[in-house]
Amino acid sequence: MDTPFEKLKVLVVEDQKDARVMIRSMLGELGITQAFEAKDGREALRFMDSAFDFVNLVICDWNMPNMSGMDFLRQLRSVNMDVPFLMVTGRTDVDSVMEAKIAGVTGYIRKPFSAAQLEVKLRIILQSIKVA
Repeated sequence: MDTPFEKLKVLVVEDQKDARVMIRSMLGELGITQAFEAKDGREALRFMDSAFDFVNLVICDWNMPNMSGMDFLRQLRSVNMDVPFLMVTGRTDVDSVMEAKIAGVTGYIRKPFSAAQLEVKLRIILQSIKVA
């Protein structure tokens, strides 16, 4: 099955296992077969140390123990400004949105979300990146 997403290599960063499984399932439905997981920002940073030029999209929860999605985003942007970063959050207040934009977030998706909503967000992000 050819999809515009099939070459994406996605890192899903989410502390709740059920949510990670759900997101990976949605990605699979969209034709994304290369999805990796991390349970918090620290684990994601360790993964990105070895997969820095391999992962071409991060989908990350905002609220997590050990290292939040926002802290992970800031760390990632300090070394790699290019990787698209989709923040998963229930936060929609102006201050949070501005904080994430200043930190370099690519997009938002609000919890809970459907596979169709995720697809729309990924199509928007895909327009801004080249996938090899």
